[in-house]
Amino acid sequence: MKREDRIRKNEEFSQIIDRHRSLASDSFVVYYAPRKEDHARAGISVSKKLGNAVERNRIKRQVREMIKGSVDFKSCPLDLIVIVRKGYLSKAFKENKNNLENIIKKAIIKQYE
Repeated sequence: MKREDRIRKNEEFSQIIDRHRSLASDSFVVYYAPRKEDHARAGISVSKKLGNAVERNRIKRQVREMIKGSVDFKSCPLDLIVIVRKGYLSKAFKENKNNLENIIKKAIIKQYE
């Protein structure tokens, strides 16, 4: 994921989360809102309960890679916040990736309802 495709400011995280549009699984909670810029953006949050800083950074890198493969930032109509849950640790990368892809597809479909 490129830097311009990321949501980094706490204020932007809060704006998207406050809209209360979300989908969840045992590994992720995804909050979504219509994009504000000419391309989609994504933010990732990993709880301190999931390990030390090195482990959390590894999880963030993995989730960034999952998002990069799942979202076309030019055509996606949403800004996304992905919150990683404890269930993430008990599953394989591929299973988590499929799980996240399904949630993002559902969010895009719900956006048009």
